[in-house]
Amino acid sequence: MPPTRIAIHGAAGRMGCRLIVLATQNPLLQIVAAVESEDHPRMGVDAGFVAGIGEIGIPITSRLRDEAELDVVVDFSVPRGAVAIADQCAERGIPLVVATTGISDGQRAAIAAAAERIPIVWAPNMSLAVNLSIQLAEFAAEVLANHPAGVDVEIIEWHHRYKEDAPSGTAYRLGEVIASKMGQSVQQHGRCGRPGQRPRNEIGYHAVRAGDHPGEHRILFGMPGESLEIRVGATSRDCYAEGALMAAQWIVRKPAGLYGMREVLGL
Repeated sequence: MPPTRIAIHGAAGRMGCRLIVLATQNPLLQIVAAVESEDHPRMGVDAGFVAGIGEIGIPITSRLRDEAELDVVVDFSVPRGAVAIADQCAERGIPLVVATTGISDGQRAAIAAAAERIPIVWAPNMSLAVNLSIQLAEFAAEVLANHPAGVDVEIIEWHHRYKEDAPSGTAYRLGEVIASKMGQSVQQHGRCGRPGQRPRNEIGYHAVRAGDHPGEHRILFGMPGESLEIRVGATSRDCYAEGALMAAQWIVRKPAGLYGMREVLGL
């Protein structure tokens, strides 16, 4: 079987560089394009040099070349870039993996519209462990939904100082699946002063930004006399890149539609 031909959108970013490194080490993958914003200072430079692994023969370009033959695009860019590449892929019928975070509801709607024409994997987090923790949190919420004394839910996440959105998309996704089982209708972002007694209908979010931490999430279920905590943490960004590359291989030849990592991982 020939390797899956991929284009990396956001190729000169931290995650784009890890995608280049890992994809070149995988005999089942072949990088055929590396795309960045048109004003990027590394435009025209070999993507391998940008990633620190030496020449691979693929220059950084500002757009997918019309003549490029590829099977899938992996996007690790910025929200507006994710929407732009989704439009390009929809025009050309190319499957897409969107791993960009911080996407707004409107931008997500634009990606969903593109998914009516092409297959798209979109997820706030590509990590196997994170997606398993989401399923565990959903199961815990279902079991605890009818606790007679009520259950308090707090989500604490820690990321590096460069992350621009807060709370993380993964934190919001965790809150969504928990609220779908337990019915919380309020999102409380941090606390200070005298907020009073904690209401039953809220999920608390707390975002820590410090150092170079690649990502950690803690989901706390608090009950009288006991508590349950689910913690998932990354030790490097490679888990996100590997998940995106796994999704890229999975999405090829799938019918048009919007998919998540649950489908990719078979959870």
